[in-house]
Amino acid sequence: MSGWTFEGQPTALGGATVTLVEGGSFCVSGRNGDIVAGGAEGVYHADTRLLSRWELRVDEAPIEPLQVLPAEPYHAAFLSRTRPRPGRVESTLLVLRDRYVGGGLREDITLRNLSDEPAGCVVEIHVGSDVADLFEVKTDRIRHVADIDVTSSPDGLRIYSMSRGRGVSVVSTGVLAVPGLLTFRVVVPARGEWRTAVHVNPIIEGEESQAWFSTLERAEPAVRRADWERQVPVVASQDTFLTRALRCAREDLGSLRLFEPDYPDDPPSIAAGAPWFMTLFGRDSLLASWFALTLDRSLALGTLRRLARLQGTRVDPLTEEEPGKILHELRFGVSTPTSPLGGNAYYGSVDATPLFVMLLGELRRWGLHREAVEELLPPADAALAWIENYGLKDDFLWYCRKTDQGLVHQGWKDSFDGVNFADGTLARPPIALAEVQGYVYSAYIARGHFAHEAGDTETERRCTERAQRIREAFNERFWLPDRGYYAIGLDCSGVPIDSLASNMGHCLWTGIIAPERAAAVVEHLMSQAMFSGFGVRTLATDMAAYNPMSYHNGSVWPHDNAIVANGLMRYGFVEEAQRVITAVLDAAKAFNGRLPELFCGFGRAEFPVPVPYPTSCSPQAWSAATPISMMRTLLRFDPWVPYQKIWIDPVLPEGFGSLTLTGLRLAGTRIGIEVDEKGGTRVSGLPETIEVLHKARPPISAMVTDNS
Repeated sequence: MSGWTFEGQPTALGGATVTLVEGGSFCVSGRNGDIVAGGAEGVYHADTRLLSRWELRVDEAPIEPLQVLPAEPYHAAFLSRTRPRPGRVESTLLVLRDRYVGGGLREDITLRNLSDEPAGCVVEIHVGSDVADLFEVKTDRIRHVADIDVTSSPDGLRIYSMSRGRGVSVVSTGVLAVPGLLTFRVVVPARGEWRTAVHVNPIIEGEESQAWFSTLERAEPAVRRADWERQVPVVASQDTFLTRALRCAREDLGSLRLFEPDYPDDPPSIAAGAPWFMTLFGRDSLLASWFALTLDRSLALGTLRRLARLQGTRVDPLTEEEPGKILHELRFGVSTPTSPLGGNAYYGSVDATPLFVMLLGELRRWGLHREAVEELLPPADAALAWIENYGLKDDFLWYCRKTDQGLVHQGWKDSFDGVNFADGTLARPPIALAEVQGYVYSAYIARGHFAHEAGDTETERRCTERAQRIREAFNERFWLPDRGYYAIGLDCSGVPIDSLASNMGHCLWTGIIAPERAAAVVEHLMSQAMFSGFGVRTLATDMAAYNPMSYHNGSVWPHDNAIVANGLMRYGFVEEAQRVITAVLDAAKAFNGRLPELFCGFGRAEFPVPVPYPTSCSPQAWSAATPISMMRTLLRFDPWVPYQKIWIDPVLPEGFGSLTLTGLRLAGTRIGIEVDEKGGTRVSGLPETIEVLHKARPPISAMVTDNS
């Protein structure tokens, strides 16, 4: 990897691939289960491709795929058949590959003979490993590793590179192994079966570890999965597709959880998404766990704790680490020097740091215990200190990469051309992004609430004044009176970047927008130029850089729309919020319930179904959590447990019918929410000390003490 620079979009995997994920491991294969060399398919663990070839042959011939039977995110069965046996017209041998991914791979292979005569077969698995770093594969820049050593043993193969310290052990029984090939000579009884299990174990720095499914009974991922299913709330709706989309969201978030062996008692954090981002990301993990609060608060707590442990402590221009800064992403690959933090940490993100403080404040509103707050408040203060000491100028937070190895743009639109003027000119850093100012504003509001609870009037006053100053400066400098909307940012000369983009929807979410200007902002967001019919575009159609097939310049991102919808609802634009939410859920229906990372921004009037973006991640954490966030937005559910209050005032769109949510963890107990077709609401299971307010929470909370 040459650096952290944006090098274009990842290699496309194509629609014929199957992806299985568990923790930081994943597998991408064809529909017959084969991993064919030369592309992006493979078995990955610790950001390394353990297997770059895994092809099953029966009597030297490939197998023909019949069906893929998905079971769990980490488990699928691949059904195929062999070529017809000698003298037969039809195939009589069924091949079942039962695959489990996690910390490597386990594959149980079954040959079922459907004829009345025994079948003598030679079963071969062609095995290859290029021990490629994930970044190399992602950008199609794989470097040849000259010292890959392949040795055979009576039970399999060992493939290892000393220079990379990575490799793989492939183990089975009854196998004849030679470099690159496992061979089984078998006789499958008439109307009978032959079975074997093959284990693929990672070797990291010379140490081999067993794949997590080396034994199927009580395998740790399966136990965790079962616990997750038991603990998370259950949502049911008369709208069967909404129920399905929420169930898919729950399954995907469960598969993206990250557990740290060194902190077994900590709740999990969450990976950004499969296949290329199966690791902790600052921005992505924070927002995804925020979206998922209605489902599971532990993801937010686990994410905050892990990010706090990895918080910057020194100045390092190469990784962009600075004291108090929250990282952008964490990697464990082989092509960058290992950092003392236990992985390859890169800090080139301007928004993760204020989002860290925001999420801590939100989690406290949901009832996070004071002990946990006291544990995380010092990292939050360090985050605010980073903002003030390293990024704040003229009341705005700016970004500019420290070397040519870093990301040029360090907000969520981090592609090289993701920030541009209306005429298409690329904006030059240092840049102050609109949404980032909203995050900083909201972070100071959150910190002020903590000070208010603690009776620390001086800190409360300082945070309130800082927040108000940021809000006033933002509304003065970012507002474009001749356009009637907010600039996406300020460029290196302080000139407003005048493109019409979705970023200002995030500003609605944080409440930084002046109330008297909200209607104009909403009008632009919901205009034909911005609203595709399947969601709000990242960039308007009348901007010079607009391209509906681009990554950030006209595409539709579900998580972006979740934030926009929440902002619309916060400022009281109920119908507009409903319209955005129903549009995105319609898109989810076209994607069989699973929202991808993004899709193309073509108008619905032109194409009646959303057009996929070829390299979009799926499942992807903040897209997976989008239906959960949108459900909360429609419920207008806002807890403030420290003040013993909960606001709830559902505005379900027509046709959604009734909705029930059972087992929501809040205030030390589990509660239920029932909403009938007319919006009538019943909340059950709450302690008597908590007051339920059946109305929307006041839309703007500019002052710290405004909790009425």
